[in-house]
Amino acid sequence: MSGLVDVHSHFVTPEYVEAGIAAGIANPDGMPGWPTWTADGHLSLMDRWGVTTSMLSISSPGTHFGDDDTARKLTRHVNDVGAELRLRRPDRFGHFASLPLPDVDGALEELARALDELGSDGVAIETNTHGVYLGDARYAPLWTELNRRKAVVFVHPTSPPHAEEISLGRPRPMLEFLFDSARAASDLVFTGVLVSHPDIQWIFTHGAGVLPLVAERMQMMSAVLGSGTTAPSVPEQLSRLWFDMAGTPFPHQVPALDRAFGTERLLYGTDYCWTPPPGVDRQLASIDQAPQPGGTTWRELTTRNSARLFPRLTGSA
Repeated sequence: MSGLVDVHSHFVTPEYVEAGIAAGIANPDGMPGWPTWTADGHLSLMDRWGVTTSMLSISSPGTHFGDDDTARKLTRHVNDVGAELRLRRPDRFGHFASLPLPDVDGALEELARALDELGSDGVAIETNTHGVYLGDARYAPLWTELNRRKAVVFVHPTSPPHAEEISLGRPRPMLEFLFDSARAASDLVFTGVLVSHPDIQWIFTHGAGVLPLVAERMQMMSAVLGSGTTAPSVPEQLSRLWFDMAGTPFPHQVPALDRAFGTERLLYGTDYCWTPPPGVDRQLASIDQAPQPGGTTWRELTTRNSARLFPRLTGSA
């Protein structure tokens, strides 16, 4: 493995897009519309960007549009497609399986199928699903099973409740995604999920969003919430998460992440196909032109970190 590992890489299928539109989601998260995607086109772009392997996942708005049975069927469909791509080209594609949350029984069933039968590299969930955040007690059986498996959990941001009212008519990925990642991470902290399930490998996106700016404030407020004496501290818990650098990593996001949590768990991500190729071109240019970490490069650093998280990519699994 010599090139980049893209842990934040999306795909869609015609059936998935049709299901979203049928559910009334013509402009997901306030975006102009749905992207298009093909495996061949993705591979061509990977070669252009120097990406060896892309971990494919379904982005927001996920696969649960209101009905449990329909969500289970749609989840199985996208997971079958993603896993088949991984099986066909394991050197180029990985796969994070979708789960039909907030349907916990359906999620546990699909988790077992994805990891035991399909060979997925982990699972992808959203920061909230229909307003249910990750610290909700009903999710406890899912975290117990993921912890037992030492699974990778890719946490993708989505629109928060009442997004239409607070986003002022602008696309939610611009601001709300960054805040909802922090909201979800804080919920995992203050409900004790991160401490009680230490073997889950959580990946949060976009350079940790606003977490580098609010981690110390969360620590200060922990006394008000009655957890001020609990060890480890909030910043210590957050530093055990993994983060990708999708979006606008330089000049400010990655330096802020480094100061707050270090870069030992920093990963690379494009956010393609929701981020168009020119956007990824600009992101990579900013990474390559930024001051590089001592004795290495951002490309090399993130690739080494990915090898620790995904040993199969180096043949050492």
